[in-house]
Amino acid sequence: MNAVSLVPCPASLARAVLAGDLSGVRAGRGWPHADTYDALRPVASGPEGAEGTFLVVVSGEVVGDCGWYGPPGADGEVEIGYGLAAPYRGRGLGVEAVRLLVAWVTAQEGVRRVVAETDATNTPSRRLLERLGFTLDTVGSTAVRYLLVL
Repeated sequence: MNAVSLVPCPASLARAVLAGDLSGVRAGRGWPHADTYDALRPVASGPEGAEGTFLVVVSGEVVGDCGWYGPPGADGEVEIGYGLAAPYRGRGLGVEAVRLLVAWVTAQEGVRRVVAETDATNTPSRRLLERLGFTLDTVGSTAVRYLLVL
């Protein structure tokens, strides 16, 4: 398996990708995927030095994206999100990307809990979270919420 790395996504790159300009990255097949645009919009409108959104890179190609929805609140909770382009799913790349993301998130000051929400029918995503030590927290009609307490 190829090594997964997380590369910070600056606002300028997020703006370019949203505008359809992929010249600043080597995009893997299927990236950007549908959820990429939702993930990059807040980055594109934020300050250039903001941290917390990453490109998932394998063999020099961007195959996904991940990050947090912002620094912890007073309760120490942060929410993460992640996604891979379809051709790269089912190979363990998502587990490694989220493992790296969780390591980064939990190293940030004030973080005491990490949550992730996924579609209730997305069994691979649910298994990924469980494999990384998240526990089922809330079950909704269409989504489930997982929690990792530090």
